Amino acid sequence: MMIDVQDATFEAEVIKRSMTTPVVVDLWAPWCGPCRTLGPMLEKVINETNGKVVLAKINVDENPGASAAFQVQSIPAVYALKGGQVVDGFIGGQPEPAIREFVAKLLGDESSNEVQALLAAGDEESLRKAVELEGDNVQAVGMLAALLLQSDRAPEAVEVLTAGPEDPMLAQLLAQAREVAMPSDAQNEIEQKLATLLDTVKESEDDRAEFVELLDELSVGNPEAVADWRRKLSTRLF
Repeated sequence: MMIDVQDATFEAEVIKRSMTTPVVVDLWAPWCGPCRTLGPMLEKVINETNGKVVLAKINVDENPGASAAFQVQSIPAVYALKGGQVVDGFIGGQPEPAIREFVAKLLGDESSNEVQALLAAGDEESLRKAVELEGDNVQAVGMLAALLLQSDRAPEAVEVLTAGPEDPMLAQLLAQAREVAMPSDAQNEIEQKLATLLDTVKESEDDRAEFVELLDELSVGNPEAVADWRRKLSTRLF
């Protein structure tokens, strides 16, 4: 989103708006060559945020009050505001990757704040949203998995933890979830069936299909064993 800001609208469009949405201020002038290069790149990158960041363009020749507010010495000058305060900025032209990093930093802060609020809520919907926003957040993944385990939904907890980051705490939780989802007795029963079917999988299409279905079941409780059985299956078939 891009807006043209004048001295008369500066308070409402920049200061007040930044209380709820990060605002990037682009101080420019028509005679400034680097400004004409930088401006379109800023618009492109900020438009890609779909309204999560607002671009406020200020012509310094026409709006001396806004220029004075930022104590502008040279242009282009770009500042990021959140909560009515300047939190970042740069002077002069920048390549697009640097602009993307500049904007991503603002979005990263917003995402982190949102995730913390979702974790504080603690319900399943909030925790799933937190994991969507930050899939490598150990706390979010662990809290969601623990909630699913408490709700007798161990297979779902296994799925969440398997997709999560590598972490000692999560690894322990995953082992617990696998045991609950498929106790050792159930694993042993499946492996006994697999051993029996192994002798007939080459000749029988139905037995091969059943073998693969059993592997899918076993993967919930013991993926390491599944890898071993797949090797055995390949040896028998080929």
